[in-house]
Amino acid sequence: MKQIVGIDVGGSHITMAQVTTENREIIASTYLREHVDSLAEKEVILSAWVSAIEKLIANLDRNLVLIGVAMPGPFDYENGISLMTHGKFINILNLNIKKELAQRLSISEKQIHFVNDAAAFLEGEIFGGAVQNYERVFGITLGTGLGSTFYDGTFATDEDLWDAPYKESIFENYLTTNWFIKRYKELTGEDISGTKDLLEKSEDIRTLIFDEYADHFSDFVVQHVKNYNPNVLVIGGNIAKAYPYFQEKLTRNLEENNINLPIKISAIFEDAAILGAASYALKQSSNNN
Repeated sequence: MKQIVGIDVGGSHITMAQVTTENREIIASTYLREHVDSLAEKEVILSAWVSAIEKLIANLDRNLVLIGVAMPGPFDYENGISLMTHGKFINILNLNIKKELAQRLSISEKQIHFVNDAAAFLEGEIFGGAVQNYERVFGITLGTGLGSTFYDGTFATDEDLWDAPYKESIFENYLTTNWFIKRYKELTGEDISGTKDLLEKSEDIRTLIFDEYADHFSDFVVQHVKNYNPNVLVIGGNIAKAYPYFQEKLTRNLEENNINLPIKISAIFEDAAILGAASYALKQSSNNN
């Protein structure tokens, strides 16, 4: 039986766990999170990743291990090659990470599968989260960035809509944490760190800002999500935790546009990408056999 590991690679950490297919969940006792500096030299990054993975698979049969890795883009997911040309992971540009990991872990390249991090979020919610048993699902992650992903019944794909034109800019500038920080500063002259801080402010300012946010969000759904004709929309990321504060206005806006789309909030949040990477690897492995 396959022994499955899901990995989520971020700009400052690598998080991973073994995943059980029976219960479709993370095996909590195997959860591992380690700091990795994405701006470090190639060897530092690779050594840190390999060291963490080694801890997780030490007691597993290497012939049966299956590893799914959720990675930010741009990235050649099929071949496991980083295409990030600035900022994080600049020192592993064009490196065949799949080959490097396979050699260092003494496993086959066929045992490692990479998936976009936004798509991994949705794969996780479909596999063991809020939208199991739906056929067409649109997923949005709201946090430091804007992620958009669509599942058509087979695999989730990254829709890459963060830079879709909106107002005098792009949607990402109106739907992420930075928008809340900027808008609160414009209205009050004071600083907040995000939605969690905003929830502690006066009801008047809180309602005003969340209502504006709901307008931006509904514009995104009307302009982009509607075209996919999904059965359900699932939202993840830190801003989704504040959903009750913009739910009413968002629902009203969508109804005015004749959109009666069920909206679910992530059931597993930070674990979604790990679970999704694992389930993606399992699907790919099954397809290749």
